[in-house]
Amino acid sequence: MLIEIPTAHGTAEALVARPSSGEGPFPGVILYMDAFGLRPRIEEMAQRIADWGYVVLAPNLFYREGTAAELAPKGDMTTPEGRKAVGRPAFARIGRLTADKALPDIDTWVAALRNLDGVAPGPIGTVGYCMGARLAMRTATAHPEVVAACGGFHGGGLATDEPDSPHLGLGNASARFVFGHADHDPSMAPDAIARLGAALEAAGLQASNETYRGAPHGYSMADTSAYHADATERHFRELRDLLDGTLKA
Repeated sequence: MLIEIPTAHGTAEALVARPSSGEGPFPGVILYMDAFGLRPRIEEMAQRIADWGYVVLAPNLFYREGTAAELAPKGDMTTPEGRKAVGRPAFARIGRLTADKALPDIDTWVAALRNLDGVAPGPIGTVGYCMGARLAMRTATAHPEVVAACGGFHGGGLATDEPDSPHLGLGNASARFVFGHADHDPSMAPDAIARLGAALEAAGLQASNETYRGAPHGYSMADTSAYHADATERHFRELRDLLDGTLKA
């Protein structure tokens, strides 16, 4: 279902997925979408996670630029050419969602999740895809008192030379982290993966920082040409282990 969340800059839509069975309350998880936005694939992924026993909130991160329907992909992304064409406006929106905009939004998403009916008090989890992995990390570093689990999959720009790189805040975090990087991904090259690993180790955090061999950037998105079934199922296994081991322990 879609809900509306008031923010300081307008109203943001968000998907909410709940377990198909069982009695709550359930732990809460924020799912940060990829650049292509809220669409059926994100809803499918949110529901799969919810059916493990979680309430999942997936906000429209680009709400400043339009509704989820207005920004949804308009073309076929199952070919490389189609994915590239649809990606041009989507990728441009990433650059406009700067950290100074994202951080106040993150406060709003955390509060909205914790106030949803049926969400258990206590720690929450975050998971992000592509650009959403950065926001999952920023949520864990901005709210260490509540975020116990953070997953990032085929993420880009997680450990850069920029002064606001997400990895620089890991000293503030207390979550357990799991990263599943895409192989040969220019947005998260081997040196960046190593930099991220060093930062996780320096912060004394429990973490997995793995590269999925042969998996392209965007491997979990079944509605695009980047989809890689084996890597997708591996990511779901590792994500479930992360969430169950932290939020249900």
